[in-house]
Amino acid sequence: MGDEISASRYSAEERQRYREKVDLCLNVFERLLATWTFDDERAMTGLEMELNLVGPDHRPTLRNAAVLEGIGDPNFQTELGAYNIELNVEPSPLSELAGTEQRLREVLNHAEQAANRHDAHIVMVGILPTTMPEHLNQPEWMTPSPRYKALNDSILAARGENLHLDIHGNIHGERLSTFASSLAPESACTSVQLHVQVQPDDFARAWNAAQVLAGPQLAVGANSPFFFGRRLWAETRIELFKQATDTRPQELQNQGVRPRVWFGEKWISSIFDLFAENGWYFPSLLPELSDEDPVAVLDSGRAPTLQELRLHNGTVYRWNRPIYAVADGEPHLRVENRVLPAGPTVVDTVANAAFFHGALRSLMDDARPAWSKLSFAAAEENFLACARDGLDATVYSPQLGQTGADELVLRRLLPMAAEGLASAGVPGADVDKYLGIVEHRVKTGLNGAAWQVAAVERLEQGTAGRSGMERAEALRRMVEQYCQGMHANQPVHTWALP
Repeated sequence: MGDEISASRYSAEERQRYREKVDLCLNVFERLLATWTFDDERAMTGLEMELNLVGPDHRPTLRNAAVLEGIGDPNFQTELGAYNIELNVEPSPLSELAGTEQRLREVLNHAEQAANRHDAHIVMVGILPTTMPEHLNQPEWMTPSPRYKALNDSILAARGENLHLDIHGNIHGERLSTFASSLAPESACTSVQLHVQVQPDDFARAWNAAQVLAGPQLAVGANSPFFFGRRLWAETRIELFKQATDTRPQELQNQGVRPRVWFGEKWISSIFDLFAENGWYFPSLLPELSDEDPVAVLDSGRAPTLQELRLHNGTVYRWNRPIYAVADGEPHLRVENRVLPAGPTVVDTVANAAFFHGALRSLMDDARPAWSKLSFAAAEENFLACARDGLDATVYSPQLGQTGADELVLRRLLPMAAEGLASAGVPGADVDKYLGIVEHRVKTGLNGAAWQVAAVERLEQGTAGRSGMERAEALRRMVEQYCQGMHANQPVHTWALP
């Protein structure tokens, strides 16, 4: 959800003071990195998951306030759309993957029961396929919150015109071209965010490694092929999120102004590089000022919260976002990996996390790291190719050259992930279980996106003795069966087609 704010409109003076405060926080952050001894306990991993709410018809239902009240768990929070909620999972050691799966299943089962009491169901999916324009044209689509209203108003004001969504499907896909007068389409993008806590000296290696992995992550985990009834990218969420929050009118896009949803532009040598870029390239969207004097706090021997720096960072939507936070008076740094869509199941989610964390550790430990042999532009091209084409994408690898994303995962990244998980103390049986799911998913070519597409094609074509359906009904029926597979918690590559 992000930090709450108190206002939805800001004066020119407030914006100027906020800019100055961000610069001050950046200077203090530089001092902090150079002088503070950060927590050196074993690194913890965390997870956030954004979820959709549907009614008995498996279409969006705008009931998150009632559902959250019924759940009664502070780890569940609102999200932008009134049909969205977010789950924050307590950090745990990487070695406890099986425990993470068990806790996720228990807490989501409890949440589902609470949702059922309000005629709602929870769906883990990157974009809810039954979301249509009429659902997002309702005045009550947005969760009531000053933060969300201010964000919506600021982005539209900066752009100066309605948002243009223009997404061309991949070679097999269709095209969506429409306009939006609010951020409502962005609410359709629901993700899983993986957190990696690292020391300052290790941050650059962790972030660079995460950027290398972003493309293969999407190939393995793509789960968003439909939006507004159109078949688009394997992971349409990537392009939709970029366009649905774009503060740039066409003229600024033509000039090369950077989008706020951003892969980045270079390998880094410090976390400071990313926070500095935030101030150099991106105007404030939520210029909310705190009372903290970060210089005085640091001079007193305490860790400042650097609220303005953190709030500004929260409105620059990197796919691997740097995080600075203070917990119990101690500061820590994290890479927040925002690449993956939600779903399809808890066990698939944990398998995706195992693949990411294991491969990340191996890439970080490599004496000659991948980013020394791979251009940043090639990493971004891999990312976009995998978002469009999923496991059918062609990518570049320094070891294999131009190759299929599936080949890269099977030949290089899965063995690296196994080594990384073993070095983190993950039991061998858990390594085999979770990476085995990824391996079989790749070998069958059935990630969440591929299953959704195949299911809808089957429903549209019909079978012996059953006529085909129109797209909207096929999507609804597909989501109905998707939910059955989700609750069974069997890996998506094992699901039957309708």
